[in-house]
Amino acid sequence: METADSTRAFVRDVKRIIIKVGTAVVTGQNGRLAMGRLGSLCEQVKQLNFQGYEVILVTSGAVGVGRQRLQYRKLIHSSFADLQNPQMDFDGKACAAVGQSGLMAIYDTLFSQLDVTSSQLLVTDRDFKDPNFGDQLRETVFALLDLKDPSGIFWDNDSLAALLAAELNADLLIMLSDVEGLYSGPPSDPQSKIIHTYVNEKHGKLISFGEKSRVGRGGMQAKVVAAANAASKGVPVVIASGFATDTIIKVLKGEKVGTLFHNQANSWECSKEATAREMAVAARDCSRRLQKLSSEERKKILLDIADALEANEDAIRSENEADIEAAQGAGYEKSLIARMTLKPGKITNLARSIRAIADMEDPISHTLKRTEVAKDLVFEKAYCPLGVLLIIFESRPDALVQIATLAIRSGNGLLLKGGKEAMRSNAILHKIITGVIPDDVGKKLIGLVTSKDEIADLLALDDVIDLVIPRGSKNLVSQIKSTTKIPVLGHADGICHVYIDKSADMDMAKRIVLDAKVDYPAACNAMETLLVHKDLNKSEGLDDLLVELEKEGVVIYGGPVAHDKLKVPKVDSFRHEYSSMACTLEFVDDVQSAIDHINRYGSAHTDCIITTDEKAAEAFLQQVDSAAVFHNASTRFCDGTRFGLGAEVGISTGRIHARGPVGVDGLLTTRCILRGSGQVVNGDKGVVYTHRDLPLQ
Repeated sequence: METADSTRAFVRDVKRIIIKVGTAVVTGQNGRLAMGRLGSLCEQVKQLNFQGYEVILVTSGAVGVGRQRLQYRKLIHSSFADLQNPQMDFDGKACAAVGQSGLMAIYDTLFSQLDVTSSQLLVTDRDFKDPNFGDQLRETVFALLDLKDPSGIFWDNDSLAALLAAELNADLLIMLSDVEGLYSGPPSDPQSKIIHTYVNEKHGKLISFGEKSRVGRGGMQAKVVAAANAASKGVPVVIASGFATDTIIKVLKGEKVGTLFHNQANSWECSKEATAREMAVAARDCSRRLQKLSSEERKKILLDIADALEANEDAIRSENEADIEAAQGAGYEKSLIARMTLKPGKITNLARSIRAIADMEDPISHTLKRTEVAKDLVFEKAYCPLGVLLIIFESRPDALVQIATLAIRSGNGLLLKGGKEAMRSNAILHKIITGVIPDDVGKKLIGLVTSKDEIADLLALDDVIDLVIPRGSKNLVSQIKSTTKIPVLGHADGICHVYIDKSADMDMAKRIVLDAKVDYPAACNAMETLLVHKDLNKSEGLDDLLVELEKEGVVIYGGPVAHDKLKVPKVDSFRHEYSSMACTLEFVDDVQSAIDHINRYGSAHTDCIITTDEKAAEAFLQQVDSAAVFHNASTRFCDGTRFGLGAEVGISTGRIHARGPVGVDGLLTTRCILRGSGQVVNGDKGVVYTHRDLPLQ
């Protein structure tokens, strides 16, 4: 149950299961039976039967199979005139009558091959109106189940499956469909999100349903109504994909598969929301108490953290080694394991960075501007903390230390969610850091989120959390941006360019390009595209550079103009999706062409020009619209520590708030303070505005 979801722990006690199979699962696009899916389904039923579960199978498909047979019969007996004006509409009852026997024969054959005896009961919705029917149905079904061998009862309808589940006191109803579960909108809509736990009060009015099943009588809307009805009567329901492998087995392992309907789901959601909100509100309260401390008191907290990390280095390394061993056993990529490894000397370097941040000028309440608005009326603009930050990061446990340090120095509350691969490392670092936070501030100043499920709840708290900073893959950043109303600071891509101008010193260019690409290829500030002035094509200096890149294992992809000597393969896109050891080589006409290329294809992260032409350099620095623009320096310098910020919470490529490496100042906003002596506006009649700049105090 390691992969089980906590809200699905009830599956441990499940004994009697009803499985509903939709027509779209039973048949393929052409209307014929999908034998592969049917075989997989029967094998799962066999496995469950062997494990002691009581399995009742409710199957659709008779109408679809019958329609396909009747269409085929009519087609082979049609005249040429009939084929010119085909009419293939058949009565549903007729289709069901024709298809029922064939469908049952297939099930019987498949189950016989698995040494399972199947029996069937045929009922209609009218049967449930008979008060005596329920007693007769239960008597028949329980007699069959007592034989231990039978495993199948088949019929066609979502609502009948729900009725059956209630009549037979089933422990679980699994409804297999042609989609993964219930979505917030049509599954084909990219904005639609899967709903793992359905809460009628929350989702009932928000969901927009797409078209009904291509072959079945109902659709997802009918399944939701039936599932909600069964859940209200005490039978949990899971709607999941009948196309995926071992869906039923995964559901019974408690995995987060499909959409769960449960009569206690509303209380779960309320509890989760309360937990997330309480954590965020506590962080805000603690941050306000932190802001009351003097600069020296906040500085002492940081110095105490640095000392505590060094004092507990052996324990930190031990937990980190346990994470690494688990990650290696789980088959994680070597690059990820390298990022999560706290190498010797890392704790010492972190402590040194913390002390450097502690020695910085106190940023809170720092006055930026003073203006005399009128006589004895003074306007001030001053720094203040943002409030509560939610940082979601992957792999790197050292990021937790850097982010926590910056949050404390800037007076912000903090919620942290690290990757599960570094869970033990994050836990001990969090414990050490919060352990030295004084009680008059509160340990809940920094909250550690341990469950991935809590992220969605936190991202919904736009009234409490002020900024989200994701540190990780492009997919992580894009997903967060699309699922929250909270401002997001970060970058989704790291498409960094280095442009070698025709006047460049090629020895310098070789050093810079090799460092920008090879120093740490997986970093977001590593070079992705090498732009070269066309006059340097096939020059000795460029040839030497490309040979050196090849020696370092860099794979070079050419654009519209390929380099003949290396026979660089051409690619259609400047934004390649290759490994971190690849880069794109492009030739451009001049510096303006390089600027236009970067502004069009770059990601506004970090871009560099290598040139001895000061005019070209200034044009590049002024016109390239990126967060960081360099002249004759490696893109790898784009880093908070290297810029003297002490540390960074991430690199921002947005246009609003902070850009580039974000340190303490990027976690601050401003507020306006007005100091008066009884002035009133009164239609501006008695106010003489001076708007005179005053010295900062």
